[in-house]
Amino acid sequence: MKTEQTLKLQAFLDGELSETEARDIAAWLARDADAKALHNELRHTRKALKDSEPRVTLPESREFYWSKIRRDIERSAPAPAKPAPASPLLWLRRLLLQTGPMTVLGVALLAGLIHFCWVDAKLGLATESTGAEAGTFTYHDDANGTTLVWVNFPAETEIAMNTTPW
Repeated sequence: MKTEQTLKLQAFLDGELSETEARDIAAWLARDADAKALHNELRHTRKALKDSEPRVTLPESREFYWSKIRRDIERSAPAPAKPAPASPLLWLRRLLLQTGPMTVLGVALLAGLIHFCWVDAKLGLATESTGAEAGTFTYHDDANGTTLVWVNFPAETEIAMNTTPW
């Protein structure tokens, strides 16, 4: 007997054939003794295997059983990672990047004001200035608390203009 015929006989036994194919196999079994013997042997083997398998029943329904498996899988799955809190330096960097040139200008102005208003005053640097008239000069020293004013007067009297001795 060919392999194809054996497979057709097994499909007939399992009820997997169409009506016309099943009629053809039934007619073949009626006229061929070897096919009939193989059919009986396959049927008895199938019955023996089916009866010898232990029946396994679950104490829970199918849906409850699978829901328990799903819950165990979800419980064992790692929790999604939480993002690390942003550090103050990262926050400052974002702030500086967003404000851009205005921040740099503000810092430069603040540094200049601190230098000229506070540092120069604490160091007691001296200041000099000349008056509107050509003959005055002022010197002020904060460290010593000294102010010096130099005034040059042109010679306006006859005595001062007289260059000859008396």
